[in-house]
Parts: sequence; structure tokens; C-alpha cells
Amino acid sequence: MTIAHGLLPEGLRDRLPPQAEAASRLLHHVIVAINRHGYERVSPPLAEFEESLLGRLKSARKQDLLRFVDPVSQRSLALRPDITGQIGRIATTRLNHRPRPLRLAYGGTVMKLRATQLRPERELMQAGAELIGNDSVAAVIEILGMAVETLKIAGVKEISIDLTLPDLVERLADTTLPIDASKREKLFAVLDAKDAGGLSELDATGYRPLLEAAGPFDEAIEKLQPMAEKLGFADRLEALKTIRAALDPSVHVTLDPTERHGFEYQTWIGFSLFGSGILGEIGRGGSYTIIHQDKREEQAVGFSLYIDPLVDAGLGQKKSRKLFLPLGHDPEQARAFRQEGWITIAALDEEDDPVRHQCTDILTGGHIKPL
Repeated sequence: MTIAHGLLPEGLRDRLPPQAEAASRLLHHVIVAINRHGYERVSPPLAEFEESLLGRLKSARKQDLLRFVDPVSQRSLALRPDITGQIGRIATTRLNHRPRPLRLAYGGTVMKLRATQLRPERELMQAGAELIGNDSVAAVIEILGMAVETLKIAGVKEISIDLTLPDLVERLADTTLPIDASKREKLFAVLDAKDAGGLSELDATGYRPLLEAAGPFDEAIEKLQPMAEKLGFADRLEALKTIRAALDPSVHVTLDPTERHGFEYQTWIGFSLFGSGILGEIGRGGSYTIIHQDKREEQAVGFSLYIDPLVDAGLGQKKSRKLFLPLGHDPEQARAFRQEGWITIAALDEEDDPVRHQCTDILTGGHIKPL
């Protein structure tokens, strides 16, 4: 089969000017903003041994990995679909000796096995922060506050946060709202589909208040309060109230207590981030559990931002000052202009045209003149 010239695999694309520059600029701004909160950057590789990518996060899924055989080691490697698991590996091996909590930042490319309807790209640029060794309310407040601040620095307007309680249904099924183990996967699917009728078919109508509560934060909390007090998760709601009170008041907050899709390894809290005029979620995060080599468990909380939706929304672009340098210009003067922030385009022959190079100014007689 002949592949058309220039054709890329499904879900992959070229970033051209000015979007490529915007992506690089946004990634830099995000990493710097996170670093100023005391998070040190690490840079793990794009591919790892398959078992390494799966072995550090509790409930990580093998079906999310794009795998191939390494011709050198003859072992199965996988491209990372997310960097969080790699941060867990680094924290439990090379930085295991560091005192906790450990604050780490990262930025790089990830490769999804499959795209979604909202985000057809499989290759994404991801940046974020992980707080290793603590998943308390205070830790979540730090992480969420930093995520909001970082998005504002990136230029995102009208930020929204959708909170969820990823392990609540599973805990209720084990304790105060028991359901047969053979029905649990069906229960999870019904709740993910927001199918109240399906709950009746499963004889699990006790979970219906969780579906009915989804919506604006204050209304959701009010609807959940009676159920929480009856079934023993009122402390969860108090934690959520504390977190909401600490957030920037301009942030719109919703709560969906049953949302689990995409939160397979999160524990007591998860969240998705959205921005006005930007399609789909622009980040997500929450609390999770890291597994050490000796099977010891360590709690953590973090967030990941996706740079690509921000670029697609036109963020990160900056009007360039582009100076055309004619033949015979002074190289030292040109170097000085670049140090001042100018982008210089040097003529290669007499026919070179500054307009063709999209220059904004031209150097004439040692002086800058606008075009």
C-alpha cells in the first residue's frame, strides 16, 4: 500500500508557525509559574519498559499504552500516555531519599493510544505538578490554586472546575450501600452514563441521589448532605467545602460525585479544568496512590494541563518585531538589536524582499524604519 506524500498517522499533526512558537511559549510560561511555587522540574523519557509505566500508579490500565518491542533489549516498551506515572517512578526510586512532601514539575509530549471526539489528537503536550507524600485538604488547595493561577498566566479566561469523588461509589458498594460484586462494573457503567433507569434495573436506586446531585457546587452539596450524613461520607463534603472556600471566587465550580471516566487511578478527589472559548477540558488532576518497590503505598496529589487546546484557542501567540537587514549591514549592530528583542532577517542577495519575509521594519543607513 502506498502512503500519500506528507500523510501522517491518524491523530498526529505538524505544528507550523506561529502555533509552534505559541506552544513553546505557553509551555515555558506554565513551567515557570509552577516552579515559582517551589516545584522542581524533572524530565523523564518518552518511552519506558511497559511494566515501569504501569507499576507505580495504583489502578493504572494496560490498555491505555501504545506498545512496541525494543530491538535492543527485546523487551516490550510503551510510549507514555501520561507523565504522572513516570513522576511516581522517579519519586520512588531516584528521589526516594528526598524528604516529603516532594514537589516536582514536568512538561513534555505524551502519546495516547486512542483519540476522543472532542480531542482527535493522539500526540499532546502535557505540563503539570505533583505533590508527593501528601493528599490532604491543604495539599489539594495548593494544587488547585496553583492550577488556576497557572491557567490565568497562560491567558485562560473564565476558568471552571468540575470536582468529582472517584472512589466514592466503590467505597459505598463495599460498606453502607452494598451491591453484589457481579453487578459492580455494570453499576459503574450506569452511573457514568447518568442512567437512572439502569439503577432501577440493578436494584440500586439508593445511588440515585448521587446522579441527581450533579451540578453547581452549592446546590450539589445541599442535595448530597442528607445522603452523606446517613451513609457516612459527610467528612468528604466538609473537605470539598473547605477547598471551594479557598479557591479564587471568580472560578466557577461544579460537582459530579459519580464521574469516574478518566479518573481510574484517582482516589478521594478528582477534578477537570475548563476555560471559556476552549473546546473540552484543558487539564485534570486529583489525589492518587503511588506504589513503592516494597509494595508500600504513598499518597500524592497533582494536576496536568494540556497545552494544545490553549494553542488552538489562539493563546500564546505574540506579535513579532521582525527587522530586515540589507546586504552590507553591521553584524555587531545586528547582534545588539537581537539582544534588544528584535528578530532579524538578513538579505542573502540584492533581490531579497523584506515584505516577502513578513518584516515589520528595515535597517536603513544604520537606523530602523517601519515598513
